[in-house]
Amino acid sequence: MTSMLDRPLKARAFSGVGRRRRVANNAATALVMASMVIAVAPLLWVLCSVVAKGFKAIASTTWWTHSQAGMMAFVAGGGAYHAIVGTLLQGLVCAALSVPFGIMVAIYLVEYGGGTPLGRLATFMVDILSGVPSIVAALFVYAAWVATLGFPRSEFAVSLALVLLMLPVIVRATEEMLRIVPVDLREASYALGIPKWKTIARVVIPTGLSGIVTGIMLAVARVMGETAPLLILVGYSQSMNFDIFRGFMGSLPGMMYNQTSAGAGVNPVPTERLWGAALTLILVIAVINIGARVIARIYAPRKS
Repeated sequence: MTSMLDRPLKARAFSGVGRRRRVANNAATALVMASMVIAVAPLLWVLCSVVAKGFKAIASTTWWTHSQAGMMAFVAGGGAYHAIVGTLLQGLVCAALSVPFGIMVAIYLVEYGGGTPLGRLATFMVDILSGVPSIVAALFVYAAWVATLGFPRSEFAVSLALVLLMLPVIVRATEEMLRIVPVDLREASYALGIPKWKTIARVVIPTGLSGIVTGIMLAVARVMGETAPLLILVGYSQSMNFDIFRGFMGSLPGMMYNQTSAGAGVNPVPTERLWGAALTLILVIAVINIGARVIARIYAPRKS
């Protein structure tokens, strides 16, 4: 009787990759890498240009603590404090309005009425809103809020227009995260006698919370750089204004447009302010995205 060690080994069934397949694989890899470089190079070029031309403006301490109140277009001085505060207020109001509605719509589509006529209609409307240009949303809010109801142009009207742009992003992000929550978690909760609404609040949402928070933060970052609603629904102010319901208000996109109209590209003072506002907006959005990653990491489900 022979042992297992004395038996002859089987011949190798895999003879290796042929030369033609290796060449095709290397060519595909090179093509993918070249495509990545082509796509990333313009982004890096824009980022480097904004940093190089706007760093001098943001390096000044007055840039973060002073507004442009009383400053002349061609006289150096002042800062972007009013624009930073206006942009943050705009984002906070927009998030406060759109986040609850977006999450509840996503919960309805996933947990309750995804296949119902109302659910299909909601999905269709979300798809339409996701492709609406920002200027169309601004014109709609102007016609409904300002022209029809008679409310003044204000930062709140801008936030209403941005809600229309932010809502579909939140709905889609929340919907996808709720769909990937395992059905076994829901069934286990139902088996313990927990009602459906409490299962959603205590099991489903916490499980997908990291992705939901990331989607919300990315949606906020997406709308904070919009300019069309600012031009239509509120005027630009060089001084501070904390009242979002009346009066003009500064914002970083509005400051960029204002400095462009004041002679950016011709005079070095508005040009420096223009690039400083652009770099400040990039930094604000970058901080929001980093915060989203940190929050997502904190609330991510723990691996056993």
